[in-house]
Amino acid sequence: MAGPILVALVTLVVGLVACAEAGFSFRDPDHVAALYVVEVGVAVALLVLLDVFIRTRRATGRRWPSRSDMGAVRRERWTAKRLAMVGGAIVAFYATYLAYRNLKASVPLLRPELFDADLADVDRAMFFGTDPAAILHDLLGTGMAAHVLSTLYVAFIVFLPLSLALALVFAERIAVSLFYATAMSINWIIGAASYFILPALGPIYADPGSFSALPHTEVTHLQELLMTDRVGFLADAANGTPQAIAAFASLHIAMSVTTLVMAYMLGLGKWVKRSLWVWNAITVIATVYLGWHYVLDDIAGIGLGIAAIYLAIWLTGFDPREARSPARRQTVPSPAT
Repeated sequence: MAGPILVALVTLVVGLVACAEAGFSFRDPDHVAALYVVEVGVAVALLVLLDVFIRTRRATGRRWPSRSDMGAVRRERWTAKRLAMVGGAIVAFYATYLAYRNLKASVPLLRPELFDADLADVDRAMFFGTDPAAILHDLLGTGMAAHVLSTLYVAFIVFLPLSLALALVFAERIAVSLFYATAMSINWIIGAASYFILPALGPIYADPGSFSALPHTEVTHLQELLMTDRVGFLADAANGTPQAIAAFASLHIAMSVTTLVMAYMLGLGKWVKRSLWVWNAITVIATVYLGWHYVLDDIAGIGLGIAAIYLAIWLTGFDPREARSPARRQTVPSPAT
């Protein structure tokens, strides 16, 4: 349990200091973090019921197990201690997110220089003088592909809490659940640190003309809203909605990569790994196609996602490979033994 809480405490302290230095109050804009705690908490509660139902069916062989059988499984699996640890992990994860939002908001006030031109130059150098977004627009077109990629990009707001909820509920060992929550939480703080290293807005804001051929989508609306918030916040940081624009590095990629690498470390099924590979590939394409990120942002995001896992191992002392080791699994002795 210490992992997620420690990350939350460190991020909160850093966030409070950054806000004080930037001259605005630490806050939860539109109560987003609090709402996430409630929503994910409800989702976890429903998944716990599903977990109990599935385990009881397996144990009894009945299609519709009795309430008493389900109660027995619930008491064995979902003890008060386990429930408290899962609840604490949810609160800690979104407390870290809250601090991250405030850190992200403070970037243009504490580090106003932008490196978009430099990042764009590196991208063009990697693609032999051509803008990678332009390559994707030519390859995929600027019609239906924009709507599909927009939908999939926005789906990250479902992917992130869903992956957390699934890990907290269905992992066999609570140590695995807490390790995953710790690694994902670490992404918030190292992601915020990367924003200070190379502050940037992203291609859509630095060179909007390159994306003028794209149709209006949910992402277009979000990009406009974020810029409106940024302008208002920079004009009046004390009262404006904290700005949330930062390109380097991509946390969409970082957290998706953390989930993918974790799937391999834990030895999850092939369909899970293949699904996560597809998700990661689509996310990389969407971030560049829609103008959220430079390719270098995504490369850095891959590094951050992997680093988060190893930092979580260092912080918690938990080796995720233990969760797949036959020697570590609890077995029931046979009558012969």
